[in-house]
Amino acid sequence: MAKSQNWRPFYMVSLALIMGTIGTALASPLYPIYQGLWQLLPSQITYIFVAYMFGCLATLLFLGRASNSFGFLRTLQAGMLFVIAGLTVSVFASNVIVLSAARFLIGIASGLITTSAMLGLIYTIPDSHKQHAPQISSIVTVIGFGLGPITGGLIAQFSAWPLIMPYLPVILGAVICVIGLFSIKHRPAETQAFTAAPHLQLPERQYHQEFYLAGITAFCAFAAFSLFASLAPSFIQDIIPWHGPLVSGATISSILLISAIAQIYAKQIAPHKVLKMGLISFIFGYITLSLCMLLQWGSLFFVSVLMAGAGHGLGLLGAFGIIHSISNSANRAAVMSTYLFIGYLGTIVPIIAVGFLTDHFGFSTSIICFCIAIGLLCLMPLLFKAQISDTA
Repeated sequence: MAKSQNWRPFYMVSLALIMGTIGTALASPLYPIYQGLWQLLPSQITYIFVAYMFGCLATLLFLGRASNSFGFLRTLQAGMLFVIAGLTVSVFASNVIVLSAARFLIGIASGLITTSAMLGLIYTIPDSHKQHAPQISSIVTVIGFGLGPITGGLIAQFSAWPLIMPYLPVILGAVICVIGLFSIKHRPAETQAFTAAPHLQLPERQYHQEFYLAGITAFCAFAAFSLFASLAPSFIQDIIPWHGPLVSGATISSILLISAIAQIYAKQIAPHKVLKMGLISFIFGYITLSLCMLLQWGSLFFVSVLMAGAGHGLGLLGAFGIIHSISNSANRAAVMSTYLFIGYLGTIVPIIAVGFLTDHFGFSTSIICFCIAIGLLCLMPLLFKAQISDTA
């Protein structure tokens, strides 16, 4: 039986992962406050959000193998320092450019932390629980991302300085985590020479069709969550009776909570079937959100959040299962990086388009256009049944 003190490194890595992911999602419910204070257009809000995603994407492309070269511990510490830097710059941000730069730094942090902490949890968890490390890692990550919006919204709702106070406790927590990580003793078994060259790769040719299916699903899932995280705090003010950063933060967090619950209940279902369930959930969610914008019925918004959360959890669970089944130990990291690259494009391209359309045609038109475009993209794999085989 593992000794109790053997859990301490695992707890420290888990805490660092939670604090890091809280910092990445903290600002979402604050966007309407920035918008009102700085008189921003909706497109400028999307630029701030997308700056974070570009940081994640840059890390994925150029620093994705940092943990293999420097060890998960040093990479995790570097990620936490980027979180501290990004949140500190956010406190003093006075315009879109400065805040976007802060979000870019936090995006780099997110990329470093999520990859290194997941490795760290596997290395530090006692042997008696080693087989559960991937599931625990996923749960801890969702907890962190879910706590971010609700923490930021709660503090901002009741603070006299809503653009300053939400950042301070997270900065303090991140500093404590960095100090605590120095108490962990871990020496990498073997290291690789560091290279910043991008390393993307497709699986073997016979699996290309399934890979694209998983990639489309990830694109749609990332796009759906990014829509709610970037613009929902602004447009829900017109369709539900409750307002404020706490409401928008709770909305974003609830999507992740529903996503986590869906994954827990569906983890025993075959990946292709789960993926289909996720795509269908997305389509119904987009139909509901479109009707919500047309009819201005607040109750439909909550249904769309439920369907988006279920689609997010089921779609990504199925897609990850497919990627795992069509790759091997030799190419899995590179194939996963390519898959995530496609997913992150979903956080950038559609969201910029929605911001541009909102500037010129208003929220309702832009959200409906988004729902139609991404809904049709979700429908494509379902129309070609040969691409989704339950027996694959």
